[in-house]
Amino acid sequence: MASSPLTIYCSLQLLSLFSALLLSPSIGGASENQFKLDGKVLELTESNFDAAISNFDYVFVDFYAPWCGHCKRLAPELDKAAPILAGLKPPVVVAKVDADKYRKLGAKHDVDGYPTLKVFIHGVPTKYFGPRKADLLVQHLTKFVAPDVAPLNSDSAIRDFIKEAGTNFPIFIGFGLNESSISEIAIKYKKKAWFSVAKDFSEDIMSFYDFDKEPALVAIHPAYNEQSIFYGPFEEGFVEDYVKQSMIPLILPINQDSLKSLRDDDRKVVLTILENEVDDKSKEVIKVLKAAASANRDLVFGYVGLKQWGDFVESFEVYKKTPLPKMVVWDGDEEYDTVVGSESLDDTNLGNQVSKFLEGYREGSVVQKSINGPSLAGFIKSQIGVRLFLMILFVILVVVLILMMAKEEPLTVGTRDHTTDKRSSASQPETREPRRDAVKED
Repeated sequence: MASSPLTIYCSLQLLSLFSALLLSPSIGGASENQFKLDGKVLELTESNFDAAISNFDYVFVDFYAPWCGHCKRLAPELDKAAPILAGLKPPVVVAKVDADKYRKLGAKHDVDGYPTLKVFIHGVPTKYFGPRKADLLVQHLTKFVAPDVAPLNSDSAIRDFIKEAGTNFPIFIGFGLNESSISEIAIKYKKKAWFSVAKDFSEDIMSFYDFDKEPALVAIHPAYNEQSIFYGPFEEGFVEDYVKQSMIPLILPINQDSLKSLRDDDRKVVLTILENEVDDKSKEVIKVLKAAASANRDLVFGYVGLKQWGDFVESFEVYKKTPLPKMVVWDGDEEYDTVVGSESLDDTNLGNQVSKFLEGYREGSVVQKSINGPSLAGFIKSQIGVRLFLMILFVILVVVLILMMAKEEPLTVGTRDHTTDKRSSASQPETREPRRDAVKED
């Protein structure tokens, strides 16, 4: 029996309604349309966080607290960066979560301070330690969506690549190399450097980057105006060793930001402590250290000024009267070595003194020390120690004074009734009130 047109129409309407219900976000799960990619910072909660992470390949998340000063300063930078990052191909979505309100969500993602910043790449989180200014933030996050290895086929492409890479990461260009020869290393170190291979380049490029044959792998540190060249062998182990060593410039100024670059480097640090990083004497020392660093790539060479970061250098028993420059070998953690007979440098033949220091270190003529904390005598010598010592002494004196003033006279034979009388008349003015006032005034 044939169905009537009305029956067919009703059936189609029911089918359409049923399909719509199945595909709606509330029944079938969140859809990408739930989140508008309009260049604004997404506000995520416990209910939509997982959906946002699964809908976008790249999500930068700010776990913040409304009362946090650093978070308040970061918010406008994220607002500036969000539309630029949303325009990348593929886009990077900027989102934020009130982790103080949604504490379970924060705990799930190991939020132990504010702000905690993470990049979710295909759902996998990675902590972000880079800069927070909008323009630098964009440069850093652009790396995550860039090709692992950029192919460059002309002089202009090379120049454009260097310009767009900025100055915050080292740049590796394989001149005359195949992409496959560095692709695995590029993937491994993608978050820390730019990688490219170049073909069809001119002799002008060879002259500019100071290599005279190919293949050649050139490492460039734009921020330090420094570069080095590797001519092989290009087996994976040798290339990776070169890349790891070249992640850090030959001579690294030590500060709170640069210390982060040492986090994944297991080499020891030849640390030279200067009076002032920027004076002429220090510049001469740095020049000598740079030459020594190029011949000792198994070590990191760094320098720091007492004037620039006094609190840090005091960890190495350096105070105002310590002869400087002073050299130590630091493990990057809590131990360091001084070399016997090379505790400090003078103005005579710096090159020989640095060589003598390195020879003494390699021969094991060292004294191992700890930076867990200076000795009591050393601590008191420091400016911080003096201030803290005086504060503690002041507090102790105040406490002793309060205890002495509040202490009652001891009972003696024949004074019981007299003491009772004093206690019964506590509300009268001739009691101990003046002493209480004295305590309050202190």
